[in-house]
Amino acid sequence: MLEDILHSGFSELGLLTAPGTVERFRLYYELLNEKNAVINLTAINGEEHTARLHFMDSLSPLLLFGMDGQSVIDVGTGAGFPGLPMKIACPGLHLTLLDSQNKRVEFLSDVCQQLGLTSVECVHARAEDCAERRESYDFAVSRAVARLNVLCELCLPYVRIGGAFLALKGPALPEELDESKKAISLLGGKLERIFDYSIPGVEARHNIAVIRKLSPTPPKYPRRFAQIKKSPL
Repeated sequence: MLEDILHSGFSELGLLTAPGTVERFRLYYELLNEKNAVINLTAINGEEHTARLHFMDSLSPLLLFGMDGQSVIDVGTGAGFPGLPMKIACPGLHLTLLDSQNKRVEFLSDVCQQLGLTSVECVHARAEDCAERRESYDFAVSRAVARLNVLCELCLPYVRIGGAFLALKGPALPEELDESKKAISLLGGKLERIFDYSIPGVEARHNIAVIRKLSPTPPKYPRRFAQIKKSPL
């Protein structure tokens, strides 16, 4: 079932994938399913739901931008979404998977090794603690981590000027954008577009907020997470 969903989904979305892509997704699924029985990685399970709601949804940034040769950081990646499916489908991108939970990072390192993926760095750290990576990525991506005003402060500092932060969101995006206008401007960004898309086989619409980095993020951002959460920009 997983293979059929992926093959038809790639075709419907017009995504060209490398040989062995579906086989890698199968192995990723098996490893995820096995580890999820030990530590809580995702509440979504089963081949169909995982293929559609995790794998296919995570590929949506590839519908917008050619990622081959680009550097991408996935902030708060969890079980690897959206960054790892993007890497599987586009092996030429240079990926950093960032998460604050070491068990998740160890799992992702093992997955990358077993899938034979290169140019992937799995980093155990809080998003606000990686000053050495500041403004060094073409793209930052994040999915299902926090509200957009919080995400902008965690993600935009990583993006180089001219790059973009891609926030994968659901139907609540317009409301979140309204409360994020100040944060986007203060952090050096500008909303470029909202990309509305559907996942093959799923009725609900999804959105990506494309926030272009126009100027450097002031050095005082990001703040400590407790302060960000208590007083979002």
